[in-house]
Amino acid sequence: MKEYNSLNNNKKYKILFVCLGNICRSPAAEGITKKMLAERGMADSIAVDSAGIGGWHVGQLPDSRMRRHGAAHGYTFNSRARQFCAADFSRFSHIVVMDDDNYKAIMRMATTEADRRKVLRMADFLRRHPAQTSIPDPYYGGESGFELVIELLEDACEGLLDHITNKTL
Repeated sequence: MKEYNSLNNNKKYKILFVCLGNICRSPAAEGITKKMLAERGMADSIAVDSAGIGGWHVGQLPDSRMRRHGAAHGYTFNSRARQFCAADFSRFSHIVVMDDDNYKAIMRMATTEADRRKVLRMADFLRRHPAQTSIPDPYYGGESGFELVIELLEDACEGLLDHITNKTL
């Protein structure tokens, strides 16, 4: 099982991506962001992790379809699923959710205004897909859904990193 302690606690900013089960969208966002950080020479500045609302898949690798599609785009999605917990509010600078259901679930767990301010919607950082209001869950769909998620996440992860580096670093 993936533990938070694997993150470098010396990093100033920590991003947690959250989706329903932590086997499709959030580990993809984690892998894409890690690669983008490495390409920008920022891998030592920002820590990235992912979690799921539910604990159904704790300890599992991402869905094999997501890993296959990610590999075709040059990404490695190999984190182990874990469940979001209230302590994550104190561990992370930003908690980035994939859809409105994820947003509502995380906001119900927030106990302070500071916790609520940390919660961001991934779709808010889309630039090339402005009409898209969420990152859809590809789990029950076909192969094209996984491709769409990777395309959307590439766009949104780039926008998120630009936002973070322009506003806070």
